Amino acid sequence: MSSPLADRIRPMTLEEAVGQKHLLSPGAPLRNIIESGIIPNLIFYGPSGTGKTTVANIIAASTNKKLCRLNGTNASIADIRNVVAQIDTVAAPNGILLYLDEIQYFNKKQQQSLLEYIENGSITLIASTTENPYFYIYSAVLSRSTVFEFKTVTAEDVVPAIERAFRYMGEEMKCGLDIEDGVVNHIAYACGGDVRKSINTVELLCLSSMIPKEGENRVITLENAKQLSQKTSLRYDKDGDEHYDLLSAFQKSMRGSDPDAAIHYLARILAAGDLPSACRRLMVCAAEDVGLAYPMIMPIVKSAVDIALQVGLPEARIPLADAVILVCNSPKSASGHDAINLAMADLENGRYGPIPRNLQNMHYDGDDVKNKGQFYKYPHEYPNHWTAQQYMPDVLKGTVYYTYGDNKNEQAAKEYWDKIKKSEGKK
Repeated sequence: MSSPLADRIRPMTLEEAVGQKHLLSPGAPLRNIIESGIIPNLIFYGPSGTGKTTVANIIAASTNKKLCRLNGTNASIADIRNVVAQIDTVAAPNGILLYLDEIQYFNKKQQQSLLEYIENGSITLIASTTENPYFYIYSAVLSRSTVFEFKTVTAEDVVPAIERAFRYMGEEMKCGLDIEDGVVNHIAYACGGDVRKSINTVELLCLSSMIPKEGENRVITLENAKQLSQKTSLRYDKDGDEHYDLLSAFQKSMRGSDPDAAIHYLARILAAGDLPSACRRLMVCAAEDVGLAYPMIMPIVKSAVDIALQVGLPEARIPLADAVILVCNSPKSASGHDAINLAMADLENGRYGPIPRNLQNMHYDGDDVKNKGQFYKYPHEYPNHWTAQQYMPDVLKGTVYYTYGDNKNEQAAKEYWDKIKKSEGKK
């Protein structure tokens, strides 16, 4: 059975690799390490199809160590023992380079079993993961390794790999290829920066094209390319970093009052079918980032979310888009958010005390209480429905959590209360 095209034409040199210029261009840190010939323990972190395995293979080829491969999804302690058993044998006189793919699937015990050998240098570890290594990899392994982040490859960087794949397929199939304008760029953008998916799409296109008559070329049409890559390869793992990065970008774009960016990220979330996350972040942003600058936004956004959940996708996109644009265009205030955070911080630091007697529910005063009575002042019995009295516990008396925002709505409230409290103070 033939291996996928992406494996058959995997780059053998750093010059053939695409993307990751921040790591692999001349003078970049990872390239300098590779060219030095002294390879430390490495962890490659980033989305799939960005070249982690390719670079690991290139490094392995440049060393004189015995190359062993394990995959965290199916490797066991027994597999690790088999690797360790080769240390200092004729098969591995210069040590072992272990490429461990998907290390996040190794449990703590499996990762710990490697510690002794990667520390004394008998095993050089190159591990790859699509998840944040600081969450999924045992800290002792991390402390003995250098982490390099592989970023999503741009469509422009993928183009040379696609063109190379078409040339290879033409040679392999022993026929010319007539590639319609736009095919290469469509694949580059439709595959969402996944080099492996782009190359395998090329193979599928070539295999699915009409078998030509003798002497004719195979024709690769744009229409066929669109049919074979109908959905953009959106990177969206609901339990992974891409999920939280996308939701973070969505909320920060609304907070930053950029409707175009916010709508873009909303579209990506909805294209992945994650309606609940879009609704939740939208409601949070309405309360956290618009808040008291436009208090009515909260029931409006809640209504839009209710409509979206009632009608479902794809129609849900319309009320959500309206609500997102409204949030972007609304004045912003984080005064409520900041106030509750300050109050919660006091609680965490043990700053709280008994509720003042005048605010307590009516209790019986014992014989030990000399000044009996609650002494609560009912505000509605006073002018402007307000009178001064202590509300804070004694230990927090005078503490200020809420600061009026500089927006029209809160400043109007400040002016109103400043006037009332000032007049009360003159009495």
